[in-house]
Amino acid sequence: MATTMAGDHHHRRSLIFTYGTLKRGFPNHPLMEDLILAGDAASLGPHATHLPHPLVLGPFGIPFLVDLPGRGHRVRGELFSVSPRGLARVDELEGVGRGHYERLPVKVEAEGGGGGVVEAEAYFAHASFGEGLWRRRGEVGMSEYTRECAGEYVRRSERPKGWSFVEGVREFVSSSSD
Repeated sequence: MATTMAGDHHHRRSLIFTYGTLKRGFPNHPLMEDLILAGDAASLGPHATHLPHPLVLGPFGIPFLVDLPGRGHRVRGELFSVSPRGLARVDELEGVGRGHYERLPVKVEAEGGGGGVVEAEAYFAHASFGEGLWRRRGEVGMSEYTRECAGEYVRRSERPKGWSFVEGVREFVSSSSD
């Protein structure tokens, strides 16, 4: 796990790279704002993956980083230092315990260089469907989740009642491309 010592009490914090809806100005960023206000997160600014990774949109415009280093593009996002309590809240949002995403190591570096490569973690598409999403999208990824991408995003509360995330993603993967 990527950790750093931060704060006066030297609590262990995880470095979390966000690339989608948790970024500033995007639909799930209010969680990060709450964590910052509570002292459970701090923004470390714009960063990008050191190696290319696939970043694709799934059903309902949900962004997924796929654990296939060397494919796709270097992905732009934001780095946060997060407390264990904050990490539990982000894990819950990302469905880590429900097979939606997996929090895995990723090397990132500050935009513009100068900061060197840092070991962090990011929420990757679960291994049970990640590579399938990449193939479903024609093995064409994005370098950044943008406002245009966010226009396709459907909030959880607005998705069809009873829609299962894992089943829905698997159905999307097995359907023919647009």
